Amino acid sequence: MLTILIICLIIVAIVLILSVLTTSKAYQYKHTVDKIGDPVQQTDTENTDYKSEKNFKKDVGL
Repeated sequence: MLTILIICLIIVAIVLILSVLTTSKAYQYKHTVDKIGDPVQQTDTENTDYKSEKNFKKDVGL
């Protein structure tokens, strides 16, 4: 019983150490943001305003 407890404590310690190491390494990583490129031109279907039911019925032909 004692050997199982010791093995479990060793596994917990290893997992804890690895967690701390990976977290500290993640905080050291320098995150970058890509520059915004040219805006993409929208098509007519993307510009259609379907927020009101009236516009939807008009465009669909109802």
